[in-house]
Amino acid sequence: MLDLIIKNGQCYIDGDLKDVDVSVKDGKIHNIGQISEEAKDIFDAKGLTVLPGCIDTQTHFREPGSTDTEDLNSGSRAAVAGGITSVFEMPNTNPPTSTKKEFQRKLDLAKNRMYCNYAFYFGATADNANELADLENLEGCCGIKLFVGSSTGNLLVADEKDIEIVFKNSSKVVAVHSEDEQILNINKKLIKDGDVHSHPVWRSEECAISSTRRIVKIANRYNKRAHILHITTKQEIDFLAQHKGNITFEITPQHLTIYAPDCYDKLGTYAQMNPPIRDKSHYDRLWYAVKNNLNETIGSDHAPHLRTNKDKKYPNSPSGMPGVQTLVPVMLNHVNEGKISLKQFINLVCENPIKIFGIKNKGFIKKGFDADFTIVDMKKKIRIENKNIESKCGWSPFDGYEFKGAPISTIVSGNIKMRDRKILGDPEGLPLKFK
Repeated sequence: MLDLIIKNGQCYIDGDLKDVDVSVKDGKIHNIGQISEEAKDIFDAKGLTVLPGCIDTQTHFREPGSTDTEDLNSGSRAAVAGGITSVFEMPNTNPPTSTKKEFQRKLDLAKNRMYCNYAFYFGATADNANELADLENLEGCCGIKLFVGSSTGNLLVADEKDIEIVFKNSSKVVAVHSEDEQILNINKKLIKDGDVHSHPVWRSEECAISSTRRIVKIANRYNKRAHILHITTKQEIDFLAQHKGNITFEITPQHLTIYAPDCYDKLGTYAQMNPPIRDKSHYDRLWYAVKNNLNETIGSDHAPHLRTNKDKKYPNSPSGMPGVQTLVPVMLNHVNEGKISLKQFINLVCENPIKIFGIKNKGFIKKGFDADFTIVDMKKKIRIENKNIESKCGWSPFDGYEFKGAPISTIVSGNIKMRDRKILGDPEGLPLKFK
């Protein structure tokens, strides 16, 4: 007997929506077509769109260390609540995930505690080159994370010679937080006490583009792959459009939805993140990149902080905002507004992460692939409210926003983990496998 049949939905297969059923057995897609066999469970997806499981390629779940703010369990609940079936989680924890011992500890902490599937980044430091050279077969490792500008945590590699050592020794894709530390330090004099509007002045456009130019130069010199995270400036878009090859890059839903100065007027320090939300000229250029398929991924950069900390006077307030639960509805709303096609959205959150990082058996509705699905209602309107946020931080920058297009169910390895906003079953997520 089959475990599950998803019936009567429109399934996204090979770039088109098809009226077919999908059957599941032993966590895998068993068949696609008109299915008449019996199953333990039937999911009637009439009026709904069945997508491959969506992947969030940038999350911070704060464990070990700041588990009062988030942990692997609560972060994964937020993920499945928002239609995300797999996450890449970041190493700037306490202690940082920058040794194989700490990496194994992270895997141990995740086992039977995460509702979604998961992979972890291995943190680059100025002196762990030997470890970075030997990550090819490390279970659950999606890549190497390199902070070349200081942000949350203490994983900073700022000197050019050390950045070169990281790339020279990298055995995986290097995902980069790209801000120039020297410029950040020079610009500190531009910080206005109590005025978060000075955040993008301190963490300036020059700070971003200077760093990104350097990363591209070094990655190309060593013929290594770099994935530049949360791109925010028009200068970087124009530069990266000319330098593809080894380089891929990501944009966040936040930077495609809100812009300065309005966001700082409305949200204050709750709009503070690194790199910062910038003015509309940058927002417009980021949309140019998305519409013209220049960026490869959309990642939420889910970086929760408790309100007690966000309420501190700038610049003592921490940078970062939650986003794993809102990535899908935010982007589906953009699909409904005609800013991006459904095909482009699937490329950004399903297919391209598979190509860049080499994830096995995910990202497509194909026979034999893992049975991960994000089932959405493209017509349903939802209102984001802080009270419905699963993250321990308990707030969203989109509180009060109404979006059209909503995740109705999240299915992980054939098990329904979220349906109609309710989280179901036990945390049974597994580490992602890589080619």
